[in-house]
Amino acid sequence: MQPTLRNPAPALAGLLCVLLALLLPSARAQVAAPVDDDDSVLVLGRVSDDPKSHYDQLKPLLDYVVPRMASVGIRSGRILMAKDLQQMTSYLRRGQVDWINETAGNAGLLERRGVARSLLITEREGATRYHGVFFVRRDSPVRTLADLAGRSVAFQNPYSTSAYYLPAAKLLEEGMKLEVLLSPMDKPAPGAVGYVFARTELNITTWVHKRLVDAGVFSNLDWANPQRMPPSFVQDFRIVAVTDDVPRALMLARKGMPPHVEARLREVLMEASTDPDAGEVLRRFIGTSRFVPIGEEDKRALDRLGAGVARVRAEVE
Repeated sequence: MQPTLRNPAPALAGLLCVLLALLLPSARAQVAAPVDDDDSVLVLGRVSDDPKSHYDQLKPLLDYVVPRMASVGIRSGRILMAKDLQQMTSYLRRGQVDWINETAGNAGLLERRGVARSLLITEREGATRYHGVFFVRRDSPVRTLADLAGRSVAFQNPYSTSAYYLPAAKLLEEGMKLEVLLSPMDKPAPGAVGYVFARTELNITTWVHKRLVDAGVFSNLDWANPQRMPPSFVQDFRIVAVTDDVPRALMLARKGMPPHVEARLREVLMEASTDPDAGEVLRRFIGTSRFVPIGEEDKRALDRLGAGVARVRAEVE
């Protein structure tokens, strides 16, 4: 009589479960364990909704800077994208990003969160400062910001300095109450200023021109740019108010970057504008002309902006 062979599957399954039970805690520990920082790697960060395009802007600058940082121990560079400012805050706090370029409003938020400090002002296309411009149709009854009570305004997006933070802070300073609208066709409560985000400058101008909203806001640089402000629209608009001037963009270093590395990075960036090898690199970096020191008036403007941004986030968002 042949001996009956038992099905080995249950026994093998049980053994597999035991092995998994032993291995999984180890796997979890490896995932949670902090990654060792490599002080020889310089990581350039960017908040991005278009990583491919932004990578092409960042890579030439990174390739230019890294070999010029060899004297402070930098041997290579990486680029790390974040989906939003919250994720970038986490990267900076954990030392996963070393330096970034941001608008003045976002730079202020990062500084207030204690994860970065401003290093230099980024001059783009010859401009180091800009401001927000409130505009309406020429036939609009709106003459002052007070006239916007009970009416609507189009901002660009929730992270724009010139087309959200600055104008929203200006309206709060004027004693206005801001109220988010569901769409351009929505109406605010009596006495409040309704706002919507149009996402692009062209949408802002179009919505004002078609009377979908009463006013629009974007930077004085966009006002003068025919690609952002169609020439056929300009004659139908007029400016009713402007915001304070602030630095257009800032280069920031993470809090905790070794002082000698930060000093060398500042030096390399400032010298780039006089280096023939850096001309195309700067141009591809979002049309940058040069990097300049942050002056006392710039600091005062950034302090005022920071207070305004904090108020907007506390009273509006």
